[in-house]
Amino acid sequence: MPPAGRPRAFDMAVVLEAAMRLFWERGYDATSMAQLREATGLSSASLYGAFGSKEGLFERAVDHYMAGPGSVTDVIDDEALSPREAIARMLHGSIDMQTDPSHPLGCLIALSGTVQAPEDGGDPAARRIVAARRAASRARVRACVLRGIAAGELAEDTDVDGITSMIYAFLLGASTQACDGTPARDLHAAADTLLAFWHPAGREA
Repeated sequence: MPPAGRPRAFDMAVVLEAAMRLFWERGYDATSMAQLREATGLSSASLYGAFGSKEGLFERAVDHYMAGPGSVTDVIDDEALSPREAIARMLHGSIDMQTDPSHPLGCLIALSGTVQAPEDGGDPAARRIVAARRAASRARVRACVLRGIAAGELAEDTDVDGITSMIYAFLLGASTQACDGTPARDLHAAADTLLAFWHPAGREA
């Protein structure tokens, strides 16, 4: 007697990896279902059956990215590190990842869903998906800045939102520069320059 239900005839991790790379390289709007079928080797029926829609596949691909290359930023949550060291490792680790030629350059979260789809005049699902991820990442940076103040690494009157925006803007901006071919060494030097502001309260860098 055959088992209940119909088993998947494809490897989910392989499909998500292929879709992730395609969205990462081309962006959400520029990626067609025909290209996704070719990259994943699945039919439209299989893709829609497994993911429900292109947006559903994109959301799963984003999850796959965050569990893989994107996880390099998770170090910011490591409270065993000093807050400054956590920020430094996040920035330098992200630069290494974004300039790694073994996969598309830049950051999928920064680049793949930032342009509003012109046909509906509103925020498409893909844009909301990556915007939510960016908001969560920004909140993690902000929490680390607050830890820096509590640890005496930053002055009590530090502009928390301003510092958060500076760090996170650098992180997102590195994606464009990586795609434009800026060498990793230059981005690392820029990260060190940015970090020069972060020093114990009352002591100049």
